Amino acid sequence: MSNERPRAVPTVQIDNPRLRVTLWRFAPGASTGFHRHEFDYCVVPLTTGRLRIEEGGETREADLTAGHPYYRNAGVEHDVINATAAEFAFVDIELKEPAETPPRPLS
Repeated sequence: MSNERPRAVPTVQIDNPRLRVTLWRFAPGASTGFHRHEFDYCVVPLTTGRLRIEEGGETREADLTAGHPYYRNAGVEHDVINATAAEFAFVDIELKEPAETPPRPLS
């Protein structure tokens, strides 16, 4: 009998030289699997719920609210698990490289 968790389902929506946008859907108890972020990234929760994060031998829980994003630098190594009794979903936006030219002022 396996003790492995069900896997969250990633769907890459955009992948180009500057960024990657991935929709993650988690059934209750599903996880991403242990992984390392190669790029800076922003997560935008689509639902409200609680995630369990296993990182560096420690476990913590984070309450996320739909529409309230957070940002992390590259290098994060963790497993993310849905700790709610309902499906949880977020969009992960990875910043692969900066713009080649600085943005022009709007004025």
